[in-house]
Amino acid sequence: MKIDMAMGFPKEIEKAKADRLPVLIPVGTMEYHSEHCAYGCDSLVSIGIIDKIAEKIDAVVLPPIWYGVASFAVAGPEKNTIHVDCDTFEAYMYAILKSLIYGGWRNIYMVLSHQTEDYNPMELACMKAARKLVFEYLEDTRGNGWWGNNDTKTFYDTLDAADNPWNWIKTLRGHPQKAKAILPGDHAGYAECSRLKYLFPEAVKEERIPDAKEWFTQSAKNMSIELGEKDITLSVDELIAQIKG
Repeated sequence: MKIDMAMGFPKEIEKAKADRLPVLIPVGTMEYHSEHCAYGCDSLVSIGIIDKIAEKIDAVVLPPIWYGVASFAVAGPEKNTIHVDCDTFEAYMYAILKSLIYGGWRNIYMVLSHQTEDYNPMELACMKAARKLVFEYLEDTRGNGWWGNNDTKTFYDTLDAADNPWNWIKTLRGHPQKAKAILPGDHAGYAECSRLKYLFPEAVKEERIPDAKEWFTQSAKNMSIELGEKDITLSVDELIAQIKG
């Protein structure tokens, strides 16, 4: 069941916190995806995947992060891509995560659907914000030298316990490895359009595919909603398995 934080009220939200339900944050970008594909593609895919996760498990869903580290690799600002500097984005995510952690939330997941390469800037910004925050929180709540204190000598022996700090916040890719066997990663090509068309049919205008002249769009004519559904279904199942650990 989806618990929508934006439409939530204290009674239900506090119960979800006490129950340690997973907190899902869709993270995306506003980026040029040629003539046939909506600017919010990356954000929409994260939103759609998270909504489908919340159809299968109880989860708290936060409002999406629409503006991210898009980069101008595909197109510059003249084509309306909105790029947020990596350091600025990290600070923004840090502030959001800090409010959640200090508010008592654990089991937090940022789900990204922008770029597929390892160590891409937006993923790194999210990961760095999370790890920086956890270390600062531990120092703030347990004191300087908390790890070296004799009272915590069994710290590593109990990392598998429910309150493992390294599991409080995780970054997940909206297109995990197993799903790539169905559809590879691309940009506004048949794979991304198939995924987006399945989740948000109105976000892809098939009749405009012939207007897309960029090399990376030429496979879009082969898009398949059926393949998109298979890919998203596998992605959702794989992400649920990661969340359940």
